[in-house]
Parts: sequence; C-alpha cells; structure tokens
Amino acid sequence: MKSLNLPTQPNYASRRSPVLAQNIVSTSHPLASQAGINMIAKGGNAIDAAIASAITLTVVEPTGCGLGSDAFAIIWDGKILHGLNASGRSPAGWHYERFANFKTMPFRGWNSVTVPGAVSGWLTLSEKFGNLPFETLFEPAIKYANGGFAVSPIISKLWKNGAHELKNEIGFAENFMRNNKTPKAGEIFVNQNLGKSLKLIARTKCKAFYEGELAEAIERCAIQNNAALKISDLKQHKNEWCGTISKQLYDFELHEIPPNSQGIAALIALGILSCTDVHKLYPDDPLAIHLQIEAIKLSMADVNQYVSDPSTMNNVTTDKLLGDSYLEQRSQLIDPQKAKDFKSGTPTNGGTVYVTAADKSGRMISFIQSNYAGFGSGICIPETGIHLQNRGAGFSLNPKSANVVGPKKRPFHTIIPGFLMRDGKPSMSFGVMGGPMQAQGHIQLILRTELWGQDPQTAIDAPRWRFDEGKQVAVESSMPTKTISTLSDMGHVIKIENYDNNFGFGGAQIIRNLGSNFFIAGSDPRKDGQAVGI
Repeated sequence: MKSLNLPTQPNYASRRSPVLAQNIVSTSHPLASQAGINMIAKGGNAIDAAIASAITLTVVEPTGCGLGSDAFAIIWDGKILHGLNASGRSPAGWHYERFANFKTMPFRGWNSVTVPGAVSGWLTLSEKFGNLPFETLFEPAIKYANGGFAVSPIISKLWKNGAHELKNEIGFAENFMRNNKTPKAGEIFVNQNLGKSLKLIARTKCKAFYEGELAEAIERCAIQNNAALKISDLKQHKNEWCGTISKQLYDFELHEIPPNSQGIAALIALGILSCTDVHKLYPDDPLAIHLQIEAIKLSMADVNQYVSDPSTMNNVTTDKLLGDSYLEQRSQLIDPQKAKDFKSGTPTNGGTVYVTAADKSGRMISFIQSNYAGFGSGICIPETGIHLQNRGAGFSLNPKSANVVGPKKRPFHTIIPGFLMRDGKPSMSFGVMGGPMQAQGHIQLILRTELWGQDPQTAIDAPRWRFDEGKQVAVESSMPTKTISTLSDMGHVIKIENYDNNFGFGGAQIIRNLGSNFFIAGSDPRKDGQAVGI
C-alpha cells in the first residue's frame, strides 16, 4: 500500500474534509451519525453506535430503509472478525406456481415482500456485542418519530420521487404524505405511529415485531390483500452468523458476506484484477478504469448466473468461483485496449443505508440495511409506521436458475458491507449504497485507498463509473472529458450522468484505521450524510 496522502486542497470537487478521531460514526444522515456518536459518549461502543444510527435511519431516511428492511454486518470485536446475515426468507406460500402468470418477478406490492430481518439483526448484534441496554439505542429514533425532524434536501427529493410511483400502494399516502404531499426540504415530519412501533420493539426486544402485536397487524394486512406472508413466517425467522469470505490483493484482504449477498462479485473482480497490471497505473488513468470495468463485467456475469441462497447453488460453490486458477483464466479474456461483452464462465473446477462506526477500544463495524428499491414494496402497514421491503424482486422466474423463486428461501441480495484486513488486523470498514453499484463501488474505493494511497474522503469524492450491461457504462459528469473520450475509443458505450440523487453512483462511507486506535473517516457528498468523531 502506498502511504496515506492527505491533500490540503481537494483533488476532486467536494463539500467535505476527512474526520479524524478515536471514536467515529459515519452514516448517510447527520442525525443518525449524531445518534451513534452520542451512544459512545454514554459509554457504549461502536456496535451500540451503529445500531442506534441504523434505528434512527428508519425514521429520518425512510426512502432507503425501514422496520421492514433486511441487514448484513461485518464486525471486528477487537480480536476476531464476524459476519452476520440478517436477511429474511420468502413466505412459505411462495411456491413457483404462485407467480405463473408473471413474466418477471413483481417489483412492488405484496408479491415482492419477504420477511424483514433488520429488526432482529439489531437485537442479535446488541446481545452479542453491545454495552448499553437495548432500549437506550432506540431513544434518538423515538424522539425524531414523535417530535419530528427537519427533512434533509436529498431525502426530500427521493421522497417525492418515490411517492410519485407508490402513492396508491396500500398505506403509503397515509404513512408518508400529509395532505397528499411529501415533505419539502426543511419541513418538519412527524410519524407517531412509527414512534409507537419503535417503543414496542424496544420494550419487547423485537417479539412484538415477529410474533406479537405488530406481527398480527402485518398478517392482518396481508390477509386483507390476498398476500402470503403470515405470522408463522415472521416467527420462524432466524439470523445467521455466517462469517466472511475473502480475497487477498498484495498486502490486504477484502472481506465480504457470503451468498445470498452479492459481495462475492467484488471478490471475483479483485481476484481478476490481481492478474492484471492495474497496480502499475495511477488512479484516474483511463486504462486503470478500463481494467476495473472489464473485471466487474466478468464478475457480474458469474454472479448473475450462479449466486443465490447457498443451499441452492449446488455444485457452483463460493470456493470454485474464487479459485485462483479460475480467476486467472477469466482474466485472460480481458483485452487491455478494448471493451468486450462477457458471458458467465464455468467454475466447476477450481434506495439502502450504510453505517460504519469505530471506537477507541479498537472495535469496528460495517453495517448495511435496506428496503431494496426506494421505499421498498411501497406497502405500509396501517397505523404502525412499518413499510416493507421488496427483496422478493431479487428472485428469478427462470426455473433453471439457482435463484428461482420458492418457499422459505433467501433471495439474491445486492446490499453488502465491506471490510479490509491487513496482517491480521482491521484496516478499513466501508460500504457503498446503491443496488448493483455496490460491488462496483467497493472495487473503486479499495483500489483508490489501498493501491494509490488516497484518504477516505478523497476516494469517496472521486468521479465514479457504473457498468450497466453489455458494453454500456455510465460515468459521472465530473469525470474528465479526456478520460471519457479514451474510454469511448476503447469501445465502451458511455453515458454521462449528473448525480440525480437516485443512487446512480452510490453513496459511500469509510472509516480507516490509522493505528493506535485512531481513525480517519469520509462521508459521501452525493448524500446528506456526515462523519462525526469524539
């Protein structure tokens, strides 16, 4: 790794400077970051901080998450690394025949709703790692739900965009619109129904949500709308301590959550890049960007073909997809001067919110929770403030796919927390919100920080690219014209996009370990967020 470079003037357009402290929380919303850092001030640790931030985000950033979300986490407890899968399964009634009249999986409404896991994830983390009482972690969120909060500018725009599509979904307007309008930036929004639900969850340690009063409300709404989700589905939900999967490049290891998460896409791409000369280039070199795009294309082709609930991946295992010989073979398909359209290989041999926190004892956590699309399914359970995710849209209707829809099955997930280790010690906790952009964002951030020595804020500020399909690549309008021209000459079909607050290029947060339990953090200017430290 090159030495860390802290510029006195930003290398790229930015509104922010990196934050350096012994205790740091970085999230996509200032109120959530402050909720987290206040937990540390009360005697809590990084895990307490992350949970409190995540709970607060369900109130202040409902466009990206809610009580009906799923979650994943990677935790360094001071000694070892842990991975948590808190994603839910499909209802027991979701047999393939239920979707026989659909050409694709429904993207909104009840037929996209799977069991939410995030709420249970908070309790699982708190019981294993937390210092503070579980109920204490809910205090900021309950305050903002009952007393109101001023809606931030980017969230206001996302709110309006979501309502345009979802205002007629069950309970949506009642929950998220006042006088049939969404809140403007700076407007105070109160959601006392959500406040009541948060109190119930806190007091009952989540039992109200999975088998009690709130579960009954969810089932009642489902029955009224001929949906399959039942209390029995909620009650049977279990989280999994799944560990992590990893890949090494030079002197660092990238750790991701194993399938059903798409984290393996970043590992495949990293393994392919290790077989190239990307390390000889500089961060904004068009050739460096080209090699990253081609590696991501190859990895996503495999992931889209093979990754699902691990129990259904059959002979295509994680180990085979990450095998050195297989990745070397895939890397040989890259033309260093020309864009290509790749297909999957044969490895038989061989709107989301993100939170990161660190404390002076050395603990670090990478945590992500998501509705999937903005506001998820659009379904809001009346008088509860609960809105449900649309993770079921991640299933396939292709009966030959490992990810084909079925009962009690976890769908393919786009959300991924990232974590870097170096020499057996924690190096960086990071994530990039934004659907299929996430694995691509992981690669861009870790190369900038680890190969080219950029500090977290500089790496976050840099112009991003996003592979869409075929040879189509979107780039931010801040990318230099010469770079765009060179990529186009290589055969990439370039689309220039302004960042329009729709997660097109993701929203990143990073905390980097400086040693001696001091940290440096960055927060994405593409979002309303903030890194704070004490």
